[in-house]
Amino acid sequence: MTLPTDAGDLLLPIARSAVEARLAGTRTGQIPVADLAARGSRPDWLAGPGASFVTLEALGRLRGCIGTLTPHRPLGEDVAHNAIAAAFHDPRFDPLAEAEFDGVLIEVSVLSERTPLPYSSERSVSDALRPGVDGVVLEAGPFNRATFLPQVWDELPDPADFLLHLKRKAGLPDGWWSDDARFETYTVESWREGPDRR
Repeated sequence: MTLPTDAGDLLLPIARSAVEARLAGTRTGQIPVADLAARGSRPDWLAGPGASFVTLEALGRLRGCIGTLTPHRPLGEDVAHNAIAAAFHDPRFDPLAEAEFDGVLIEVSVLSERTPLPYSSERSVSDALRPGVDGVVLEAGPFNRATFLPQVWDELPDPADFLLHLKRKAGLPDGWWSDDARFETYTVESWREGPDRR
């Protein structure tokens, strides 16, 4: 999917409005997308299938991050759904309280298609990764799966360390390795609210 450079001008308000609607007791976070369609201003790329992650940050710290790896619904709906999930259903955090909402900054990332990463060893995986560019998915059997967005490179710039923390996120021990593991990479286009968003 090709997105315009100003896609964030729609995606960020959709994410924020979805969380706001849920805090106000509205049943669904798809209202912002429906409003766009009713006004005849929903572009084709917003209605096409897309996979996104929505990240919430408060006081410089992660406050929630939930996303979709495989496109299975219109991008606008996916962003709204993931915004609500990040705010209220990320198991690492308590549900977002209304008093916190104004202090939250939102980032929306839209994922490219995933590409299998061939490898011959753990070292070959870390050598193939492009710091600052690649998001990575690790799958190890039916129960161990994790991903890091490319933004995680800001905190873990060393590929071996990046891979180590990805294994931990997947619930695997530090020394784990299996030739049956599956690795995929993807890139993202992302947009982030600034502190002066209002």
